[in-house]
Amino acid sequence: MGESVDTAGADGAGKLRAVIWDMDGTLVDSATAVPDAYIGAIARLGGPVLTREAIIAAYSLGPPQIMLGHLLGRPATAADVDEYLADLRTTVSEARVYPGVAGTLERLRDRVGLGVFTGASRPGALILLESVGLLRFFRTVVGGDQVERQKPAPDGVLRACAELGVEPASAAYVGDSPSDLQAARQAGALAIGAAWGHLYSAAAPADLVLDRPEDVLDLLRG
Repeated sequence: MGESVDTAGADGAGKLRAVIWDMDGTLVDSATAVPDAYIGAIARLGGPVLTREAIIAAYSLGPPQIMLGHLLGRPATAADVDEYLADLRTTVSEARVYPGVAGTLERLRDRVGLGVFTGASRPGALILLESVGLLRFFRTVVGGDQVERQKPAPDGVLRACAELGVEPASAAYVGDSPSDLQAARQAGALAIGAAWGHLYSAAAPADLVLDRPEDVLDLLRG
């Protein structure tokens, strides 16, 4: 397990009733699959030719409707979103589950409620999670298109907790980006930094920082 950054919030970790996960960069390495879907869709929709780095930099904006509008320079339509989702169904074969994730979820699912909150849309999340074989582990999947405010606001974490029937204080949110950790802390959940993720920053405040997905299991021992 990685070193705790702030153990003050971790003393209730053994009483966790739910673990909620970010998706991209935490459960799944989609740093090729998702950007390539956006790049292809945006080019066909008359937008600029973009790099993967430019797409990833826009993740914090929220779900496809918001991202597409920003990157196309005009309001995005439902048809535009469908164009992106069609591309995602093709590029999703490039996505890979991070080592240790599937085994960890298998061991957790009978012990705590499992959920996902992602800035991606719920339809996009379902496509990705189903393709990589992880969807079966989760009782709820909340997308950025289902909340009023995007990360770092706590809305998505709070909604996932409500759908799992737990109080935020008895839940953990695992994410790689600084906005994930801010959302967890604002919600009152245990903020767990996923140090294996591609957007992880050691400078972002977290209650715990874990080096591997399997380290989540240590929070339920004892």
